[in-house]
Amino acid sequence: MYHSGKKKRVMKKLILILTLNLLGVLLFFSWFHADANSFWPVVDKNVFFTFNHMLGENEAFRYLVAFTNLRFFDVFGFLAMFMVFLFHFVKMDKTHRRWMICMGVTMLLTAVIAKQFNMTFDFDRPSPTLHFTALGENVLYVSKLTDWPAKDWSKSCFPGDHGMCLIIFCVYMLRYFGVKSFLIGLVITVLFSMPRVMSGAHWVSDIAVGAVTVNLIVLSWMLLTPASDFIISMLMKLLRWNNPESQK
Repeated sequence: MYHSGKKKRVMKKLILILTLNLLGVLLFFSWFHADANSFWPVVDKNVFFTFNHMLGENEAFRYLVAFTNLRFFDVFGFLAMFMVFLFHFVKMDKTHRRWMICMGVTMLLTAVIAKQFNMTFDFDRPSPTLHFTALGENVLYVSKLTDWPAKDWSKSCFPGDHGMCLIIFCVYMLRYFGVKSFLIGLVITVLFSMPRVMSGAHWVSDIAVGAVTVNLIVLSWMLLTPASDFIISMLMKLLRWNNPESQK
C-alpha cells in the first residue's frame, strides 16, 4: 500500500510537471506565431505607446521612470528580496539558518540554469523603443528627456532576464515559505519588472511570455522534483552542516 501510494504521488507530480511544461510551450507559441493583429503584439504596442505618451505629458512620471531605470536602482530590488529572506532567516535556529543559506545558493544556481536555458531562444528582438524608431515612429526616450543615464533600449530583450530572476525568487518563496511570502514576492516581481516596460527597454511579452515560459519549465523540474532539496542537502554535506530535514 505504501509503495502504491508513493507511486501515485510521483505520477501526479510528473503529470503536473509535464502540464506546466506544456503550458510554457503553448504560451511561447502563442507569441511566436502571432501576427500583427494578434493578442501579444497588440498588447505590446498598446502598453508601450501608453507609457511613452505619458513620458511626454507628465514630468513627475518621466522622472520616476528615469530614476527606476538607473542601474543602481536594481539594488533596491535585491534589497527587497533580501528583506523577505532575512525575515525568515532571523526566526530560524542555527541549523535552519545554515539550511537557508544553502537554499539561497540553490536559488542562485537555478537562476544560472534558467539563464543557460533561455539562451536557446536565439532571438535578436530589439526593444520597443528601437523597434518603433526604426519604423519611423516618434518615440520618446526617457534618457534624452531627462539627461539621466536610464536604461530605455536594448538590442536583444527577449526573454526578460530581470523578470526571470524575480519570478524565480517569487516561486522559491512559495515552495519553501508559503503563500504569504509568495504574494510579497509577487508584488516585488511586478514593482521591479515594470520600470523596464515603462521606459520601453522591454516589451510586456518579454516578461509575460519569455520569462514565464522559461520558469514554467525550469522551476517545475527544480521544485516539483527532489532536485532543489537534493542540491540543498549536498551543499549541507559539503559544508559539513547538519541538515534540519534529516532531523525530522
